[in-house]
Amino acid sequence: MRRLPRSLAVALLLLPGVGFLALFFGTPLVLALVASVTADGPGAKGFTLANYRSIFTNRVHLEGLVFSMYLSVVPTLIALAISVPLAVALQTTFPGRRLFRTLYQLPLAVPTIVAAFLVLVLLDRGGMISRLLAPVGLSLPRMVRDEYAVGVIVAMVWKAVPFMTLIIAGAVASIPSDVTAAARSLGATRVAVFFWIELPMALPGITAATLLVFVTSTGAFAIPSLLGPIYPEPLSIQMYSYAFVENRWGIVSAMGSILSLVACLVLLAYYRLTARVGGGGR
Repeated sequence: MRRLPRSLAVALLLLPGVGFLALFFGTPLVLALVASVTADGPGAKGFTLANYRSIFTNRVHLEGLVFSMYLSVVPTLIALAISVPLAVALQTTFPGRRLFRTLYQLPLAVPTIVAAFLVLVLLDRGGMISRLLAPVGLSLPRMVRDEYAVGVIVAMVWKAVPFMTLIIAGAVASIPSDVTAAARSLGATRVAVFFWIELPMALPGITAATLLVFVTSTGAFAIPSLLGPIYPEPLSIQMYSYAFVENRWGIVSAMGSILSLVACLVLLAYYRLTARVGGGGR
C-alpha cells in the first residue's frame, strides 16, 4: 500500500479543524467586514466608508470605544494582580485549604447577570452594605452607575479571578519543585523565588489567562448595561441599540470590526511585552 506524502497527510489531518474554524469563525468575520463597508438604510447599496467615518468623527462613538477599552484593561489587570499571588499561595499547605479552593471557585457557577445583580444589591445606594453602615454614620461612595464604573469593575473582577487563578495555578503547579527547592537552598528568599523563577516559568499560563479574560471583557454586555454609567456607553451596548432598535447593521459591523482590531492590537502589544520579559528571564 502506497503511503501518502507527509505534507498531504498533515494537510488532511488539519483539514477538519481548519475547516471548522474557517466556516464558523472566518466566514462570520468576513461577512461582518463586508457589511461594515456596505451602505445602510432602505434601498442603499454599494461600497462606503461612512460607517467607519461616523465612528471616528462622532464623539459618542469615540468615547464609547475608549470606555470599552477601559472596561477591558482595568478589570483584567486587577484580576491578574489578585490571581497570580493566589495561584502561588494555593500550591502551599495551610489549614482549610480544601475548603478555600472550593469557595474561591464559586463565582464560576454564578451567571454573569446574577453577579451584576449581586453587586447592585450590595453596593448600590440603599443596598445591603449601605444599610449596615447607616447606624454608625458611615456611607458608601457611589459605586453603581458612577463615572468610573466601579461596580462594573468589581463584578467583572469577581467573575474573572477564579477563572484566571485556575489557569495560572495549573501553570505554577507544573513547575518542578526541585527547581524552587534548589533556589531556596542557595539562599533565595520566597519573594525572589516568586519573581525570578515561578513568575517567568508560569508566564505561558499567565498570558493565556490574561488574553482570555481580556477578550471576554471586551464584549461584556450584561454587567455594563446594569451597573455602568448612563454615559459613555461601551460599544457593546451601542451595537445592541443600533442593531435591534435602529436596524443599522452596517455601523454595528463597523463597530465590531474596530473593537476586534483594537483588541488584537492590545493583545499583540501584551504578547510582545511578555515575550520580552520571558526572554529576559532566561
